Amino acid sequence: MYYERVFKALQEQKIRYAVAGGVALVLHGVVRFTADLDLIVDLEQENLSRFVRAMQDLGYRPRNPVKAQALIDPQNRASWKRDKGMVVFSFATQASSMELVDVFIEEVLPFMEIQKELFMVTAKGISIPVLSLKHLKQLKKVSNRPQDLADIEALEAMERGEDIP
Repeated sequence: MYYERVFKALQEQKIRYAVAGGVALVLHGVVRFTADLDLIVDLEQENLSRFVRAMQDLGYRPRNPVKAQALIDPQNRASWKRDKGMVVFSFATQASSMELVDVFIEEVLPFMEIQKELFMVTAKGISIPVLSLKHLKQLKKVSNRPQDLADIEALEAMERGEDIP
């Protein structure tokens, strides 16, 4: 699975990030299909520069017709959100459009808050920082799409020790 390559590269480059979305649910124990990898990356410029380099080194390119380095500029991100309604910047490989990595372009939740409560998962010697259940539910509430609401129900059922709907 491509996630392993991405997590390994991010760990090696000491990039501050957290796994969000469907993969975060799976890492917390909710059985759910997801194809893309959603990441919240600390938007501090040097961290984001290392992230972009790591993605490029792995063969990822932006899905949109912009240069990957454009993600580093906060004015670009603000413009994309304002003018295009963009929420995430998507990276994909030429080899497979299924290998999709989405990065939030703004702090929906402050990264410093997220970082304090990360849920750490170790797999194949790779430390994977995952949003805490609390922050994952907050992010899902902000998104408020039908799948997000179903994910919140599944997380809350899991927390109560019930069968997940």
